[in-house]
Parts: sequence; structure tokens; C-alpha cells
Amino acid sequence: MGVSKTDSIVIVGGGAFGLSTALDLVKKGYTNVSVYEKDDHIPPRWSAANDLNKIVRAEYEDDFYTDLTIKAIDAWKTPLFAPYFHQVGFLHCVSGAAPQQATDTLNRFRASAERNSKIQPHVVPVNTEDDVRQACWQLDGPVTGWNGYLNRFDGYAHSGAALAGVYRAAQAAGVRFFLGEQNGAVDELVYVSTATAKKCAGIRTKNGRFHPASLVIVAAGAAAGRLVPQLGQNVVAKSWSVAHVHLTDEETSALRGIPVTYARDLGFFFEPDPKTNLLKMCPMGGGYINTDPKTGISYSPETLKESAFLPEADEKQLRQLLKQTLPSLADRPFVEKSLCWFADTNDSDFIIDYIPGMSDSVIVMSGDSGHGFKMFPIVGSFITDMLAAPGSQQPVARWRWKQPASQGKGDWGGDVSWRLGSSKELSEILPAKASKL
Repeated sequence: MGVSKTDSIVIVGGGAFGLSTALDLVKKGYTNVSVYEKDDHIPPRWSAANDLNKIVRAEYEDDFYTDLTIKAIDAWKTPLFAPYFHQVGFLHCVSGAAPQQATDTLNRFRASAERNSKIQPHVVPVNTEDDVRQACWQLDGPVTGWNGYLNRFDGYAHSGAALAGVYRAAQAAGVRFFLGEQNGAVDELVYVSTATAKKCAGIRTKNGRFHPASLVIVAAGAAAGRLVPQLGQNVVAKSWSVAHVHLTDEETSALRGIPVTYARDLGFFFEPDPKTNLLKMCPMGGGYINTDPKTGISYSPETLKESAFLPEADEKQLRQLLKQTLPSLADRPFVEKSLCWFADTNDSDFIIDYIPGMSDSVIVMSGDSGHGFKMFPIVGSFITDMLAAPGSQQPVARWRWKQPASQGKGDWGGDVSWRLGSSKELSEILPAKASKL
């Protein structure tokens, strides 16, 4: 059936997937594009990409995503995105106490980098503690038993600032934005029955207004399951924790240009941000879920306050990482602590497709699975490619709609090799006196 260049297209969500899609649509000639976002500013506080920075590393165990990320890195170097991309390298190691699963995963990532002709020249082996310090001389901790590799092809992106930059570009190109709890928060998708099928006719915002659309694209991140219950357990909300250390001007300057430093069994940190003097850190693990006992599906909490803490086990893990690498910071207080909720799938593949039986009227764009932001400059093209494909069918088979399976409460994504450990329920790790909705 298809959508014309002048038809009304509504995008639900002003995070990375929604913004990239809005910008790519107008670049491809679509003239009636609107974005609805429940926060009153962009970057939205609920977006997983509303963050200081995200890793941009090209090597995957799956060459399909390696090739996509190489394409994305080329796009990160174009004028709109280049101010936010920092190709400082990726120091990818395991500590001397790493479990075998961590070592095996690292070796598969290294093999991916070494077999790719574009990445391989940038890969440097790291076999000893001295090699670690050659890769990053600022690491003055013991780094006992650390080994792995340095990939200078990789780096990071200043994610929150990139969202703001693309928001400005999309506005200038003609995209309309509706922000805030009343005008931008989408309460429901509105469906109607036709003579031959059911279709989505538009959206209803929390102020009660109906907004008609020829096509609705749900790019709502961790909240996708609430708006599109047809997803079932194919996309669920999961989180990892984030914390920061506040540095002095001198400490920030001393760490300028360091590679993203990642001990696969402990966690990772970035070059500190020169504007805020914050050094961002993330532990690695199975993540956290928030299962609704009525549906068996994990949803993100309704309020930001519920996620504004650092689980005790994660704090211990990050302090161990600092003791190994930057011991002078190991006892520094953690600030701006939170759980970062994202849309997860069992296999870490995205879901970008029409909802079946809806007359090609609504698309789900979800399942970033904690690795999607690196595709920010190109992810919008995945939608326009699909709209231009024969029969508007998703040309990438692995991103097509999958019928939800009834699996009961599960450890979504637990079989993905790069995630160490099992997920835990939010209720199990909440600080004392806090409660789960």
C-alpha cells in the first residue's frame, strides 16, 4: 500500500531512533513528519541516549553488525555528526580474575576486528601490564593480569549532545516537534476497522487530542511494550547502571584523549567530559528487569526517581575497576547515579517492521538492546529503506516482526555471549525504604 511523500507520518519518541528517522525522512523528501515526545526538551530524560557518551566500537561477533558499524563510523565523520564523535580508540581487555566466558567473548571480538580489512590495521595486541600502559599511559594502577587488544578504529560519541544537534537539524529541515506531558506524551495508538482489515489511524495524546496519521512509527525505546502490547516479550525493558566521578580541571586535562577503557569482567569508563569534569563509568553484568506480574513482561519504571541510584554490587565492581586502573579515584564519591533503561531483545537484533494485520499503518522501531546508539547517524535510513523496498517489506530478514512466544518470566538476552551474569529484578536491588510500583 505504501505511504506517499506528502502523507502524515507521526514518530512516537524523540530519542536516538526517533530523531534519526525524522531527519532521514525529511532528507528523503517526506514533507509531513511530526515527532511526539513526553519530555519537555530534547535530549529526553527517559531516552537511553540522554547520556554523556556511548561506545562506538565496530567489532562484533556477527559480521553483519560489524559492517553496519563501519558504515555508521563513516557517517559519524560527516559535518553534522563529527563534533560529537571522538575516535580515541577502544582498549578492550579482561582482568587477571576474569571468568572464562569473558575471555572467550573478548577473543571472539578480537577475531572479528582482525579478520576485517578496514579494522585490522588499527588493532594492537595487549598481552602484558606494560602493554596496557603503552596503550594508555595514564592508567597507573596495577592492571594485574590484564590482556586483550587496543583498537584505534573505535571510540565514543557524546550522545546527549548528538541528540540535541540532530534535533536542531531536524527542526530546521521542517520536522514538527510536540513536547511535554500534555502535548507530546502519547497515551495510545488509535485503531479503526476498514472493510478489509484493521489499521492505525493515528495517536491520542494525554491531553485527549487525536492526531491522525497515515503512518505511525513507534520509536519509544524501553516504553515500546506499553504502547504496542502485540510485541509481547519480543521487546522488554532492561537496564544497566551508570555512575560518574567528578574530577578537578587538572585531573580532567590529564586524562584527555584516553581510549575507552573496558575490562570485560568489570566495566568501562571514558575520557572525562571537559565541560562538566565528569568521568562516566558503567559496570558489566546481566542487567536489571522490572517484571509486571500480570503480564510477565518487563517494563521501565514510570518515574525517573525510581532509577536514580547505583546498586551496591555495581558500586563494588566499579571501585575494583578504579583500583586496577586509576587508584587515586577509587574512593571518590560517585555522583549522578542511575539505571539506564533500554529496549532489549533475546538475540540483540533490532525489530524494525510493520505490525502485522494493520494495513502497513504502524511500524515498530525498537530493540536497541544496549548497542544501538552507535548506529545513530544511519539508523533512520533503515526506515526509509524499508518504505522504498518492494511491497514495503523489511529487506533485512533478521529485523522483521517475530510472533511473540509465550515464555513466562525470563532472562531476556541472557544467552547473548557478551552479557556476563543473569538479570535481576529491580525489586531485589532497590535501596532501603524504596518501593517498586
